[in-house]
Amino acid sequence: MAEVNKEKFNIRLHVYDEDIHVSIDRADEEYYRAAAKLVSERYGAYAQVFTGRKSDHSIALMTLIEIALRYEKELERNDTSPYDNVLAKLTSEIEDALK
Repeated sequence: MAEVNKEKFNIRLHVYDEDIHVSIDRADEEYYRAAAKLVSERYGAYAQVFTGRKSDHSIALMTLIEIALRYEKELERNDTSPYDNVLAKLTSEIEDALK
């Protein structure tokens, strides 16, 4: 079995207007960089509209809510339990028919 590289290493992520140093698994580097880019893009969009009208904290929270909403929708979209239930019923019916 191939061993998964769990070696941690440090990277610097540029998120909006700040550099953040994180220690991550090598295999996750691409995901971290994509996440930093997404946060920067969405925060920038909110900042462009709301700077001067809302606090930086509120802009950050709006950004987090938008990204969390995307995550929740994706979880729902990938929910396989309805298929699992149908497959279990079909398997039961097939087994009954073969008896």
